[in-house]
Amino acid sequence: MLEKARAARVSVKKEDFSNYGQQLSFFNGVIEWFDRINRYGKETGLKVTHHIISSGIREMISGTIIAKHFQDIYASSYCYDHHGVAEWPALALNYTTKTQYLFRINKGVHEVYDHSKINEYVRPDERPVPFANMVFIGDGETDIPCFRLVKEQGGHSIAVFRPHTASAKARSDQILRDGRVQFVAPADYSEGKMIDRIVKSIMEKIAAVEHLQSLTSRTSKTSRGRKTDKLIEGEPRPGDVSPTEGLSAKLEPSDIQQA
Repeated sequence: MLEKARAARVSVKKEDFSNYGQQLSFFNGVIEWFDRINRYGKETGLKVTHHIISSGIREMISGTIIAKHFQDIYASSYCYDHHGVAEWPALALNYTTKTQYLFRINKGVHEVYDHSKINEYVRPDERPVPFANMVFIGDGETDIPCFRLVKEQGGHSIAVFRPHTASAKARSDQILRDGRVQFVAPADYSEGKMIDRIVKSIMEKIAAVEHLQSLTSRTSKTSRGRKTDKLIEGEPRPGDVSPTEGLSAKLEPSDIQQA
């Protein structure tokens, strides 16, 4: 593209991409989607963040009216000179490289040029966004690796298609039959439509699992606290060490979590 532009003596500028992004139109309900889902997250006790992983041009996406809702915009981009003219590609995303950005979101390593932290081991329970809490929405074959990764890691994948388009629906249905996603829906993001109901149901499920895990954790801590109390209060048996020999620290009330 840049070579053809230079041959025609046409400058490709950063502001051109941004201006084009401002003119883009969206599927029904997209503009209201983010605030509505964020509110529903608060109602269910979840913190919701939005990220985009695209083979499109970052500067174009950044120019759209919905760009402000994304915590991260991972997309292809150019290197520009001091006049803002594109000189060469700086970053290119395709279907094989998209998955690494899911791991960046998962581990909280948001800087695209940070290649050291992304390869460090992080315990699953210490990762900011567990895969099980992810909802990946995609609309094409370049999204299939991400569909599979999120689904296989316990998250939820949704293939969307242009409404009232038989060929697009057929492709999404095939992705569903192939086991790449759990759900298929028309790309209508209005309140009460299929994808709105699916995502809200997933959020309710995630909130319920989080609540059950917290109850399990509290029960476990309480059970351990009661066993420790028994050890301290019980009569010493023959061969037992004295309390001062067997215990290096004294339990305080704050050490035992309340159920």
